Formats: sequence, structure tokens, C-alpha cells
Amino acid sequence: MFSIWKRELQGYFYTPVGYVFMGVFLLLSSVIFFLTIMQTRSSDLLAFIGTMSYLWMLLCPVLTMRLLAEERQKRTDQLLLTSPVSLPGVVLGKYLAAVTVMAVTVLATGLFVLIVALYGQVYPGELLVGYLGFMLQGCAFIAMDLFISGCCTNQVTAVVAAFGANFVLWMLDLLQSAISVSWVNALLSFFSLYERSEPFLMGQFSFASVGYDLSFAAAFIVLAIHHLDARRYRGA
Repeated sequence: MFSIWKRELQGYFYTPVGYVFMGVFLLLSSVIFFLTIMQTRSSDLLAFIGTMSYLWMLLCPVLTMRLLAEERQKRTDQLLLTSPVSLPGVVLGKYLAAVTVMAVTVLATGLFVLIVALYGQVYPGELLVGYLGFMLQGCAFIAMDLFISGCCTNQVTAVVAAFGANFVLWMLDLLQSAISVSWVNALLSFFSLYERSEPFLMGQFSFASVGYDLSFAAAFIVLAIHHLDARRYRGA
């Protein structure tokens, strides 16, 4: 698994993908920081983190599009499927490489925290909880988009399909506020990643939300492993 992780991590920076993800993420987060913090002279970093969470919907497909779809497009997937590394090791190695790039990028936003700390009040406990929820949400999106990448035959299809799935998750919140049927509302609320992040954005640690995000990510990782195993069995 470590060799897969190292290979994929290097691949992000041997190609423009890693630089594009990090550059666009930091550019957009800088705009969000200016609008929510600098322009309003606010020190509410949790509101800033909450607004940044919509970047996962836009940018996680860029981070995951090449992980499995590129292997299939270049016909190098058979080497992986027949390699000594187990399928869980392959999928987890690729997943952790994407999470590593995400974590490094999020760490760079600590500069915004330092700016607020110089001119305002920062509450470390609330901030850490907010960033934890933000990271877990990103991990959940990456896992889902990784599975979608494994179902696609090329990178373009993977990025479009992943963005569509992410957009549907975002639409769940809009549907929830528009539908008055209680059981439908509760069902949409249960599956909403954005709804699950609300406790973190209020500075409250939620075991239920942590468990849901981790279970969501684990479920799609298992699905990705099962899909690769099915392809190996079929010889496709």
C-alpha cells in the first residue's frame, strides 16, 4: 500500500493535477476569506470554514479523476489487478494519496488563521473542531469520487460524473428545505454531508457526525474495492 501511496503522490506533482487543485483551492479560499472575514472585519473563522466546504463539491473531482479512470484509459489497470499488492492496498493507497494532497492544501489555509489571530480573537478549540469537520467532509467526498473514477473509462467522464454526484448531494439540502413531508425531510437530512457538518461549524464535537463521515468514506472505499475485484474476475 505504501508503494501505491508514494507512486500516486508523486504522480500528482509530476503532472499539473496537484498544482491545479492546490492553486485553485487556495485562490478560491482567498476570495472567500476576503469576502467573509476581511471585508466584514469579522473573526468568525467557523463561518469561513463553512463557506469553504462548498469547494469540495467543485474540486474533489479534479483530485480523483485520474486515480482509477486513467489506469483504465491507459490500460495499465491490469498491472494493478495482477500485482502482488492486494486490491484493498491499491484502493487505500490511491485514496490516502488524494487525502494527503487535500490535507497539505488545507494546512496552507492556516495562514488565514494567523492573519485573524494578529488582529482578532481565535478560539483554538472551536477552530480545531471546525477544521476536523471540514477535513472529514473532504475525505467523504474523495471516497465517493474515487469510486466514481473506478466506474469510468476515462478522466473526462470521471470528472463530469463525480461533479454530478457531488452536485446531487448539495441539492439534497435545497430539497430538504422545499419538501414538507416529514419522513422525506428526515431521509434527506440523514444522507446530507452538509447537514452533518453543522455541529462542527458551531464549534461542537459530534461523535454521530464523525461516525457518519467515516462510514460514508469507508462504504465507498469498499464499493471501489468490490468493483475492481468484479472487473478482475470478469477479466475486463
